[in-house]
Amino acid sequence: MTRIQYQECIDACLESMNACNYSYVSSLKEYDLASLRESMRLDRECADICSYAIQAMTRQSPFVSGILKLCAEICEACADESSKHIHNHCQECINACRKAAEACRLISDAVEV
Repeated sequence: MTRIQYQECIDACLESMNACNYSYVSSLKEYDLASLRESMRLDRECADICSYAIQAMTRQSPFVSGILKLCAEICEACADESSKHIHNHCQECINACRKAAEACRLISDAVEV
């Protein structure tokens, strides 16, 4: 696959990375920081794997299928954890993470075939 074929997934991962980074920083400003601890940890994990997935797709890594599967798994875990919270930044994170997870699965399945 070429970078152009990956573009929708790259865009979804970029959106997820940005939403997770924003959610992480916003969580630091909340009063009940302890209740957001797991969400913040997963925000960081998700942002990092999305960034790495973007890099893997851009350089057409031979490991892109596995990286995208892991990215989808972490994005889903982040979305699941964020759904436990009512903050706006968590809600935005849920949508972006689920979109990225779906895009990663589609590309991962296409690359494996």
